[in-house]
Amino acid sequence: MESYAAEKKYEAFKIPARLPGAAGGAVQAPPQNKSAAPLSDGLFYEIDYDSSPIAGVGKFVLKPQKLEPPKRDGIRELFYEMRDIARRYNNAPFWNNSVYYDKVIRQDNARVFYKQAVFMKDFTDDYPEQAEFFSYYPYYQMLGYEQLRTYFTWRTKVREGIIAKTSLSYAFIYCYELLNNVGVESPREGLDRLIAFWRDFRAYEPSLGQYVLRWLKDYHIYYNLPQSFRDFAEEHRLTEHYPKMAGPGESFALFCSISKYDIRKSAFYTEATAALIKDCFGFVIEKLSQALEGAGMSFDDAVFMPAKRLTPWTPFKDALFFPRLKQPDRRTVLSENEIYICANNRWSFSTVISSESAKQLIGYAMKQTEAVLRRLTKYKYKLSANVGTVSHPAAQRLRALGQPLEKLITGAVTEFYREATKTVVTVDSSSLSRIRREALVTQEALSVEDNAQCTVHNAQLPEQRASVDIPDAGPVQATSGWENLREALSETELGALAVILRGGDIKTFAGECGIMLEVLAEGINEKAMDFIGDNILDGEFIVYEDYAEQVNQLQL
Repeated sequence: MESYAAEKKYEAFKIPARLPGAAGGAVQAPPQNKSAAPLSDGLFYEIDYDSSPIAGVGKFVLKPQKLEPPKRDGIRELFYEMRDIARRYNNAPFWNNSVYYDKVIRQDNARVFYKQAVFMKDFTDDYPEQAEFFSYYPYYQMLGYEQLRTYFTWRTKVREGIIAKTSLSYAFIYCYELLNNVGVESPREGLDRLIAFWRDFRAYEPSLGQYVLRWLKDYHIYYNLPQSFRDFAEEHRLTEHYPKMAGPGESFALFCSISKYDIRKSAFYTEATAALIKDCFGFVIEKLSQALEGAGMSFDDAVFMPAKRLTPWTPFKDALFFPRLKQPDRRTVLSENEIYICANNRWSFSTVISSESAKQLIGYAMKQTEAVLRRLTKYKYKLSANVGTVSHPAAQRLRALGQPLEKLITGAVTEFYREATKTVVTVDSSSLSRIRREALVTQEALSVEDNAQCTVHNAQLPEQRASVDIPDAGPVQATSGWENLREALSETELGALAVILRGGDIKTFAGECGIMLEVLAEGINEKAMDFIGDNILDGEFIVYEDYAEQVNQLQL
C-alpha cells in the first residue's frame, strides 16, 4: 500500500500546443511521408499539401474536365410529353392497382387514357427488347420506358396484321383504344378491328373473350350502328353467345312473346311455312315502322316501354372508356329482357314491357299477316282478323292519314309475297343473237309457206294502208337507199311494216307468220342500217317519226 501513499510525487508532462486554425480538440497530425506512391493504372489525383489548413494533411485537386451533353432521346421526350397530360387532367393517384378500383379514380384514369391515346395514336416503334407488364385496368401512365417501347412496338405489328403473343395487359390497352375509337376512322372500322384482333389473340389468351363478348354488345348500343346486333352476331357466328339477342323490328320471337296472337301456335305455321311467315312478318313490321315514322310516331315508343324502375347503365364498364360523345335521346331494344334508354346523355337499363294496346296492335298485325298469306298460298282454311279490337293510338293516327291498318298490312304482305315468289329469267345476250340468226335462216327456208300464210292475213293491206293518217307532202322520190331497202325486205317484213303503220297488232302478225317479233324487228333494222344507215323501228316496234313518211311511200 505504500506505493499509493499521498505524499508520492509525479513528474510533470508538457501538453503540445494547439496548432493555429485547428478545430477544437484537434491535435497535430503525425508527420506524413510525402513521397509519391507509384500508380500502375495511370489514373490518379494530384494532392496539394499546402492548400490544407492542417499541416501534413493533403487535399484532392480535380483537374478540369470537358462535360459532354447527354445524347438526345426523342422517344423518351415524347413519353415525357404524354405523361404531362396526366398532370393536367388527373386528379386521382394512378398507382392504385387494386382490383376494387374506386369508381371516381377509374373515370378519371379513363379520361387521361383517352387524352394520351389520342396523343400517341400515330406513334410506331421497333424496340428489340421485351418487357412484361401486368395490371388491372392498365394504361400508359403505369408503364415504364421499356414497357412503353414494348407495347408500341407490339401495337405497330398488330396494326400491320401480325398478332404476336404478349402480356395480357398490353392486349387490354389495345382493346381500350379501339373501344374509344382511337386509331380508326369510324366506329365500324373500330368494331371490325376489335373482333379480328380477338379472334387471333384468343389463341394465346382465351380469357380475353369474356370481356370482348360483352364489349361487342355495348359497342352496338353506344355507337348506334346501322346493322342490327342480331345480324352482326349471325354474320360472325356468335349467336351461341347471345341466345336471346334480337334487333328491334326484326325479332320474330320477341313479337310473338308480346303479341295477343301467337302465330307459332297456328296450324298454318309449319316447318315448310316458318321461313316465309317470319320473313313476311318482318317486312310487315318494317312497313308499319315507316308508316308510323311518317305519321310522327316512333315504332319503338309505340310498342315497347321500360319497366317503372330503371337501372343506371355504364357502357364498357370493364374497360377504361371515356364517354366523350354527346348521345341523342333514344331507345335500343335487344331482346324481351333488355332495353337500353339514353336520356339527357345518361344511360339506363330495364326489361321490356308492352301495354295492352301495344299487344293488341302486334297481335292484329300478326293475325292479319297470316290471313293474307293463307289466301295467297291458297291454304284450305281461311282466317280473319278483326281490326276493331285494336285500340292503340297508332291505328287511329294511321286511319286519320288515309292509311288504315288493315290496308297497310294487306298491301305489305301482298308486296312481299309477289317479290318472294316471282320468277326471274336471265337472258344471255350472246345466245339471243345466235337464236335470232338461226331464226332468220329458218325464216328464209320457210319463206314460201310463211308468205302463203301471211298473204291471207294481209290481203286487205293496200286498202288499209290508205287509211294511215300521214300528212300528204306530195310524191316522195325514193332515194337509191330506200329503193334498195325495198328490194331487200321480204314480203313478211314489208307486211310487218304495213301492220305497224296502220296501228295493227304486230305481235299477232309475227305469231301467225311463225317468227319471233324481236327477230322480225331486228331483221328489218339490220337491212335498214345497211341501206339507209339507221334503224327505222324503235324498241317498242314503232316506226321512227323521222322515217314514217318514207316508209309509208315505199309502195308496200
